[in-house]
Amino acid sequence: MVEMKVFGLALDEDSQVPVLVLKDLEEKTALPIWIGAMEAMAISLALNGVKLPRPMTHDLLLSAFESLGGKVLSVNVVSLKDGTFYAEIEVDQGGSVRKIDCRPSDGIALALRASAPISVAEDVLEQASTDSLGEGKPVLQTEDAKEWNELLEKLNVDDSKYKM
Repeated sequence: MVEMKVFGLALDEDSQVPVLVLKDLEEKTALPIWIGAMEAMAISLALNGVKLPRPMTHDLLLSAFESLGGKVLSVNVVSLKDGTFYAEIEVDQGGSVRKIDCRPSDGIALALRASAPISVAEDVLEQASTDSLGEGKPVLQTEDAKEWNELLEKLNVDDSKYKM
């Protein structure tokens, strides 16, 4: 396993789908993972330290683990099959380590909230990593991060039918 960090989020120019970009700690290898818009928002909230008045799904999951005596040890991207990434959350519960199947985007959103390390299997990196990020447009860096933060700040939970 190779420890990685979240380098950022980008938008695929062709499909307009969010891309989560992981980089190894030496920043030599990048792993792009196409994810859903809701998962991108959950990761963005964690990266930007945005706290909402009510828990989102990943906050709830972390709270449930902790309430049951568990601790998130790590999130690991363990395989790539037919273009789909597979990941596991490692949770220590009273000295017993359990591995829970998850989508990488959900696991990484949880890892960011739990301050847990993120790792990727070497064979996954061999199949899907790159040493350059290509021509993608960053979504959550510099000016674009400001726009996302402004959008989040404008959201008023009292204006919506459902409360977060």
